[in-house]
Amino acid sequence: MPDLTHGDDEAAVNALRSAVMRLSRRLKHQRVDESLSPTEMSVLGTLARCGSATPGELARKEHVQPPSMTRIVALLESKGLVKLEPHPEDRRQKVVTQTERAEAMLEESRRKRNAFLASLVEGLDEDEWEALRAAAPVLEKLAHL
Repeated sequence: MPDLTHGDDEAAVNALRSAVMRLSRRLKHQRVDESLSPTEMSVLGTLARCGSATPGELARKEHVQPPSMTRIVALLESKGLVKLEPHPEDRRQKVVTQTERAEAMLEESRRKRNAFLASLVEGLDEDEWEALRAAAPVLEKLAHL
């Protein structure tokens, strides 16, 4: 457990926060469809990872209020990126599913962002690349805590 009263741990946490934020901003500029907001892209990514979900489930996963998610889903539906279907057990609810168009767009977005990261990695030496490969699962865990 890091001791944030200790200078080295505090500096490491600060450096990690700063680096993750800067890299995230740079990756956000590698978008395929500029008409989609980062939140809309995040919802599509959640659907791709987790499968179909109700708007309420999406709101919880995306940490937004249900009325906001309802608006986001409506925008994505109007762009042909998601479809709403009746819930199989509760007719009062709808299930949000991504369309093939969304799948293709997400795949192109991943390809573009992966290529961008690969170009950055080319500037690393072998030890740095090995450290980054080892850190990737830990960063993934942090992203989902």
